[in-house]
Amino acid sequence: MKLDISLIFIAMTSLLFGILMCIVSIIAFKKENRKMRGTLSMLVPGFNVGLFAYPVVEAIWGREGLKYFGMFDMGNSITIFVICYLLASHFSSNGEYINSKNILKKLVTSIPLMSYIITLILNLFGLHYPVFFINISGILSKANGPLSLLLLGICLNFNIDRIYRKNILKILFIRYSIGLTIGIILFIFMPFNSLFRHTLLIGLTLPIGMAVIPYAVEFNYDKKMVGTLCNITIILSFILIWGIVAL
Repeated sequence: MKLDISLIFIAMTSLLFGILMCIVSIIAFKKENRKMRGTLSMLVPGFNVGLFAYPVVEAIWGREGLKYFGMFDMGNSITIFVICYLLASHFSSNGEYINSKNILKKLVTSIPLMSYIITLILNLFGLHYPVFFINISGILSKANGPLSLLLLGICLNFNIDRIYRKNILKILFIRYSIGLTIGIILFIFMPFNSLFRHTLLIGLTLPIGMAVIPYAVEFNYDKKMVGTLCNITIILSFILIWGIVAL
C-alpha cells in the first residue's frame, strides 16, 4: 500500500467529521439531563467500520477497498475511542473532567489506534513486519468477515420501547441527514477516483460503533437504548450501502 494525498485526505475527513458531530451532539442535547445527554451525545460521532464495513467492503471491492476504508477507520478510531469515550466520561455521574491528561491516556491505551500509528510510522520509514507475522495475520483475517457478520446477527434485537422512540428518531435524523448531505457533496465535487468518493459517501453513513456499548456499561448509561440504536443503524446502513453501490 502506497500512501498518497487522497488516502491521507480520507483519514482527515473522517476525523474532522467526528469532531463536527461531537459539536452537533453537544448542542442538540443541551436541554437533556446530564445522564441522558451523555448517553445520546456519545452515539452521534463514530462509526462501526471494523465489524460492519470491512467484510461488506471486501466482498464488493476486495483488498483495494479495504485500503481506503482502513484509512477512513484511522480517523474514525480517534473519534470512537477518544471523542466518544470522553463525551461519555464527561457527562457520566462521575463528571470526570476532560483534560489533556485524559485525552493523552486514552490515545496511548487505545490498541486499535496505536496499531494504526505504529504501522503507519513503519510504512513511512520503509519498514515492514516479518513475513511470518504477515502470514499469521493473513490466516486470521480470513475469519474476520464471517465472524463479524455472525456477531452482528446474534446481537440484533428489534424490541423498541415507546419511551425511546423520540430520542432514537432524533439520533437517526442527525446521523443520516448530516452524513448523507456531506457525503453526497464530497462524492460530487472531490477530484479523486470512484473508490475514494464511494468510501467517503458510504463511510459517513455507517452504523454506530459497537464500542459505545461497553462505554454504556462502564458509565452506567441506558444499555438497552444504546443497543437498540446500534441494531437499527446496522439495518439502515446495510440497506443504504447496497443502494449506493447499485446506483
